[in-house]
Amino acid sequence: MVALITGASSGIGYSTALAFSKAGVKVAIGARRTDKLKKLENEIHQSGGEVLSQKLDVTQKSESISFVKTIIKKWETIDVLINNAGVAPLSFLNHLKIDEWDQMIDVNIKGVLYCTAAVLPYMIEKKSGHIVNLSSVAGRIVFPSGSVYCATKHAIVAFSEGLRKELSPKFNIKVTCIEPGVVATGLINTISDESLKRFVENTKKLNSLKPEDVAKVILFAVEAPSHMNVNELMVRPTTQEV
Repeated sequence: MVALITGASSGIGYSTALAFSKAGVKVAIGARRTDKLKKLENEIHQSGGEVLSQKLDVTQKSESISFVKTIIKKWETIDVLINNAGVAPLSFLNHLKIDEWDQMIDVNIKGVLYCTAAVLPYMIEKKSGHIVNLSSVAGRIVFPSGSVYCATKHAIVAFSEGLRKELSPKFNIKVTCIEPGVVATGLINTISDESLKRFVENTKKLNSLKPEDVAKVILFAVEAPSHMNVNELMVRPTTQEV
């Protein structure tokens, strides 16, 4: 089995690459930060796994296509796509951080679309595959300061269901949407809105999920029997209220 994991340089992507490699999966890892990718690549090699790494900015359609072609050339297949890359610079709308809105739309929505489009022809041709999209609890619940971020994650929930209806019955391609609650990653450090400083500090104090917790959930969905498609999984820290 070959899995392509985006946003693999840290957090959920990093942990998922390790979990899949330990399960015997060949992993293709992509992210913008090549130094972090190299560290992950070395870690996988040292544990005896097979890995291919390449710089990947999911907002660039050409880079997504290029990476997929490199994987096909090396391993002749892509069985699993994990659309993990995402950003979350939360802010209140009246602060008009429009560049950050654009960034969330480009990474969280367009990045998923571009990577999905790059792998689809190969999965359709062989009539098998599994696409895993990382949404969030924010894909179901909207909160102040999260309006744009929540909108991007709601979009992923809708896109995942549309993919399932179009691809699963006709082409035997599974689709899973993962919706984690608060996870201890560096994502929250991208928030630049000063009025959210206390929110950031309080969030860091939560007994959050660990990236490896979410990695186990993703692996569970992918390892499901061939006749079963785990369509949607929401996981929260036990103490998270919202």
